[in-house]
Parts: sequence; C-alpha cells; structure tokens
Amino acid sequence: MMDALSVVSQLRDLASEPQNREAIVRDQGCLPGLVLFLDHKDPQVVFTTLQTMRYLAESSQNINTMKNELGMMVTLEALMENSGLSGDITDLAIEVHGVLSAPETYRTPEQPRSRNKPQFFINSSNKKAKSVTLHIQGLDGTDQRGVCEEALLKVKGVISFTFQMALKRCTVRVRADLPTESLASAIAATKVLSAQQVVKNESGEEVLIPFSTMGIKVEENSHLPEYLPEDESPEKETDRAVSRTTAKQDSSGSWLNTAASFLTKTFYW
Repeated sequence: MMDALSVVSQLRDLASEPQNREAIVRDQGCLPGLVLFLDHKDPQVVFTTLQTMRYLAESSQNINTMKNELGMMVTLEALMENSGLSGDITDLAIEVHGVLSAPETYRTPEQPRSRNKPQFFINSSNKKAKSVTLHIQGLDGTDQRGVCEEALLKVKGVISFTFQMALKRCTVRVRADLPTESLASAIAATKVLSAQQVVKNESGEEVLIPFSTMGIKVEENSHLPEYLPEDESPEKETDRAVSRTTAKQDSSGSWLNTAASFLTKTFYW
C-alpha cells in the first residue's frame, strides 16, 4: 500500500534523472501534491520532498512553473524561518528557494519544449537495478575504504560497487526498489564517513545532493550481499554513473499516474 514517504521517494528517484523532470512538473497532480507534502508532519517526507524539488529545479524549463505554483514560495519561506526543524531541512529549503528566485539571466538558457507527450516513464517495478554515485566524506585511505566496503556489504539489495579514491567516490549498483537513503544511512552508521549523491544538472555539471538518514531502517544481509543473476544485471554505462530509466511506451497504469492519483485522493477528496 502506498504512503506519503514511499510516493515522494519514488518521485525523488525519478526526478534525479534529467529526462524525467519536465514531465513530472507538467503533470497536473504531482507538483501541487509536492507543495502540500512540504507541510507534512513527518520530517523525512518534508526532506525527501525538498530533494525532489531540488532535482526538478535543475531543469530551467521548470523554474517558472514551480515558482508560480500556488503555495510554493510561501511554504519554502515558512520552512526557512522554522527554527524547530533540522538543519538539513532548513538548508535545503533555502537552496531550493534560492534556485527558484534566481534572476533568469543566471539560469541555463531554455531549450525548445517538445510538443510530444513524453514516453519515457516506466513502472518502477520493471527496473531490476540502478546505479548511484556517492561522494563520501572521510574516504581518505585504504582503512576508510575497508570500513565503507563493510558497511555497503551489509545492505540487502546492494549488487556491486566500485571506488574512485582520488575523487572520494563510490558507484553502487543496487536493486531498483532499494531507497538511496539506505546507502547513506549505512555509511553514516560507521561514524567516520558520510555520503552525498552525485548527479548531473542540465548543463552537465555535477552537483551534490545531501541525504537525510532520519528514521531510515537498513535491511541487512544475513550472510553475503544479494547479487543479481547475470541475465538480470543492468547494462554498463560509460557516460555517467547515476541511475537512468529506459525510454519505453507508457501505459495508463504507469507509476506516475498512480502517484498522481494517490496525491489527488490524499489532498483533494
């Protein structure tokens, strides 16, 4: 059964991929629902919603729509001024507000919109694996690498990982249904390391997206990491290491429609 956190987490994962961002904002149910999620009583839902909005704001074509969405800027300002929230939430609210408020001359020039209905959304349950690139603070040597390896091997759903020690990065292949926060939570549990996700914006520039590990429960392997069979492994990608969705025909029962329906029923009945 869907709940607020699972819905916004799935939207966040979709929004992390540039080709999905405009369609999410154009959907009549998703953006209004995200604004209302900013007032949710669960801090984790609020933080994940802000992460989603930060991804969506990477697309210059989304800026005006997001900024003019009813309640968007007012709610962000309320979060910025709320001293009772965690620093992670306040900082991210400030960042999102700043991106939406930036003068247009500082934004990436907009590209012509396609008039065709986007066809790249797929049911998330059809994806067997995804890749996530993490920037790991504290990854300074072989000892810390060993600590990180041990932490990741405990997470059920991790398929494989590789390190770029000079960049303090780790690219992790995981099952599609594994929340990315689980990786950050497992790494933070080491007490000596912390992680942020590395993604690319519209300009091809890499940006770091913080995680919140509040209330995240990590399901651990009892013995060895859960590897996918060879025929289920995702294709290798050389141009980027973050997760990608495959362009496919979408049906009326797509996950995006399901999420939009959930948002509509939740807030507008």
